[in-house]
Amino acid sequence: MPHYLSRAELERVVPAEQGAFAGPIPTQVVSNGEFNPPPQTREQREVEARVRALADQLGPRHGLSRRRFLASSAGMAAAFLAMNEVFGPLFDVSRAEAQVPGAADARAEKLAGQFIIDVQTHFVRDDFKQEGLLGLAKYAKEHWNPALAAENDLARFKFENYVKEIFVDNDTKIALLSDAPFDDSTWDLLSNDQIAAARAAINRIAGSRRLLAHSVFTPKKAGWLAEVDRCIASVKPDSWKGYTIGDPLFPSKLQSYWRLDDEKLMYPFYEKIVKAGSPTVCVHKGLLPADYEKSWPGVWQYNTVWDVGKAAKDWPQINFVIYHSALRLFLESPAAAMAEFEQTGRIKWATDLAEIPAKFGVSNVYGEIGTSFATCAVANPALAAALVGTLVRGLGTDRVLWGSDSVWYGSPQWQIEALRRLEIPAEMRKKHGFAPLGPADGLVKTAIFSANAARLYGVQTRTALGAITNDRIAAIRAAYVAGGGTRSNARYGYVHRATA
Repeated sequence: MPHYLSRAELERVVPAEQGAFAGPIPTQVVSNGEFNPPPQTREQREVEARVRALADQLGPRHGLSRRRFLASSAGMAAAFLAMNEVFGPLFDVSRAEAQVPGAADARAEKLAGQFIIDVQTHFVRDDFKQEGLLGLAKYAKEHWNPALAAENDLARFKFENYVKEIFVDNDTKIALLSDAPFDDSTWDLLSNDQIAAARAAINRIAGSRRLLAHSVFTPKKAGWLAEVDRCIASVKPDSWKGYTIGDPLFPSKLQSYWRLDDEKLMYPFYEKIVKAGSPTVCVHKGLLPADYEKSWPGVWQYNTVWDVGKAAKDWPQINFVIYHSALRLFLESPAAAMAEFEQTGRIKWATDLAEIPAKFGVSNVYGEIGTSFATCAVANPALAAALVGTLVRGLGTDRVLWGSDSVWYGSPQWQIEALRRLEIPAEMRKKHGFAPLGPADGLVKTAIFSANAARLYGVQTRTALGAITNDRIAAIRAAYVAGGGTRSNARYGYVHRATA
């Protein structure tokens, strides 16, 4: 995948599919290339060791090898047991799910029909030629692991694997396909037309509305408003995607960064999309590299939420969806970030986002939790609880959206299970005024998983579920499971290189 990691930073990471433990839940932070993955912590190493031990102990009870056990519902439960043993009881899981054959499967089958809309997913076009996408794997083969295979294979990031990972290997029902802009157009993962073509293809194959589509807008680039007009007329996006930082890989030499509240630049765009009836604007915020003040001087501020409040107040007709919830993720260690929250009650940049409705008197600002929730959940689940609690308290239960940022991370089932099982500790709720998240299919988690996105995208839940349950993708998934198909537990991205 694309990345903005320097050569020195690349020397400290390895491809996740080669360097990460293939367990049900990642046991170290996986970067999507937009931030530096921190080293595996002592707690994460302990979780990994416990998961391995549980797999060896419990796999035979289920008549499964270690690999098959780790890909099963019981293996997923065992992983959350290990997480609770190390981090404290943050996840709702019983020992019986891991130990008793059929117990975890019964729970999984009960929740398999849950309506889940993933509002951040990706794959690359078939003719993507940018060598940097696989440069890390090639470097790893040359310098670290001569036996590394498929270092030239882009299939893991392409359409066929996307369909498998997003719709077959997990409980996602509807996904939104996204992209990112680059100063160098050869880095573009998909064009706006290709995103729309993928939407048409998947929905035609499925016989239902399975895929939604972004169109990317690029303020300051020549002809960008003409492209908006073209997309409105022929592409007909379900919503719009932009990066106020400009090029997400490098500080833009073209000065392509911009502000949401730039009246001269942006307000004509808002007029167009409101008139067209597609008034949802999704904006990448947060997730800068650890040395952002040095490596992105004069630019990094554009990745904060400094411009959201005024734009939202001036344009109440528009839904402003802030991707990654603006989390300034792991610029310190997870422990340091959690310690700061415990001391101040704040999570950098994410708390700023959550405070916008109260400060500006608006109700059209949303937080999407892709990558941010995933990274917190595997590094420090208490921080994940604090993040979701902060967003729900500030934005409201009806303004937090589910996203996984996959296919970069492989099947998002573990992320789904993490939110299904997560609960904010009682002491944290009392101290910070957080409400309980409740059961997997309760009101709060149902709102996050699907109800909020359904409202934004005009999805009638009952009608959509009826169609999806009986469509061709559902039939493919049923045949896959009946034939013994399981999750690969593969992750696609970067993890910190292990050291002796």
